[in-house]
Amino acid sequence: MISTLEKEITLRFLKARKKDGFLNVISIFSFIGISLGVAVLIIVMSVMNGFRTELINKIVGFNAHVTVKSYDKILDYNNLKNNTLDLISDNLILSNSSEAIIIREQNSKGVQLRGYLKEDFSKLELINNENFVGKNRDIEKNSISIGKELSFNLDLDIGDNITIMSSSGVETIIGNLPKQKTFIVTSIFESGLADFDNNIIFLNLNTLEEFSNLSEKNRNLEIYLKNPKNIEKQKGIIQKVFPNDLIYTWADMNKSLFSALKVERNVMFIILSLIIIVAAFNIISGLTILVKNKTKEIAILKSIGVLNNSIIKIFFLVGIVIGSTATFFGILLGVAFSYYVENIREFISSTFNVTLFPEEIYFLSSMPSEINIGSIFLISICSILITILVSIFPAMKAAKLDPIKSLKYE
Repeated sequence: MISTLEKEITLRFLKARKKDGFLNVISIFSFIGISLGVAVLIIVMSVMNGFRTELINKIVGFNAHVTVKSYDKILDYNNLKNNTLDLISDNLILSNSSEAIIIREQNSKGVQLRGYLKEDFSKLELINNENFVGKNRDIEKNSISIGKELSFNLDLDIGDNITIMSSSGVETIIGNLPKQKTFIVTSIFESGLADFDNNIIFLNLNTLEEFSNLSEKNRNLEIYLKNPKNIEKQKGIIQKVFPNDLIYTWADMNKSLFSALKVERNVMFIILSLIIIVAAFNIISGLTILVKNKTKEIAILKSIGVLNNSIIKIFFLVGIVIGSTATFFGILLGVAFSYYVENIREFISSTFNVTLFPEEIYFLSSMPSEINIGSIFLISICSILITILVSIFPAMKAAKLDPIKSLKYE
């Protein structure tokens, strides 16, 4: 327990005096360093959490939650209507895909073609969001739906004709030549992921299979779950339904991306924690100088019977008060910046005419932020623990002072 005397002496030592000018400067720098370290760590962690969540939402909204790829049989989802899949899924959709080259005047570009049945195309979440533009939400025989990024890069609009060259060929008297077909752009979608919007084209499933020489055995079964985030458990359920088929999820398809994000997040946490550690080490300097400046007071306290444990507690409390208060202000600053991070980004971008977090690189039009209470708690605990550790040495040094020698040289 901490006695009233120990509390009063601690508060007295914390009060600034003119002759302790250099000590006060060190204390101020320690306070600012810890506060900024905690604040920056919270801001970075919040932005990275927000970025990850936003990316997951966009990927889940664009891709099938679970895909079943059969090796040797035709998938027929009509036979699965009464299966256990009904308990966990919202929609079962057949699809197929192939690679192709899109040709527009003097420009050409490699794309992925994704085919859906006319009645299934309108079930896609991407087609039903507010950014979808088109005459209708069906996909007719010779019509295609392209991404906003692709339409911008190739100067395409609804009603324009576009030539697509298939990766499969057709036999002629002069050899195998690639197929070419002209399609009309009937709709433009926007997923929010620039890479997808620039490389994916939707078209009618039967048209795709005829154009790319694909069969019904090449089809995939796309499963859209009621709860796409609880993915591993539901993947196991689906694997039991299709024991001999390849099953992969949206998480499997983007495993390397999320692994890289996790590594980057951990590295950033370690690097930014060094700011707190460096600032906390200033507390050692400050407390060491405080011990030297308070030698006479320590000697007097010891001479009137104050125990070494009380001396340790006093200097320990001084360090902890500085560190804890700095941590608290850092939390307030970090949470405030995290909450208004997008407003701050817009202000900096407009004021200095710079682009922060360009959409074509980060796939996002705004800077997301997700304040996580668990992360804030972890950062706070780490900061206070560091403060406690660096306060041990000066406190022990104060307790070891000999009161007779100290008063003799005062």
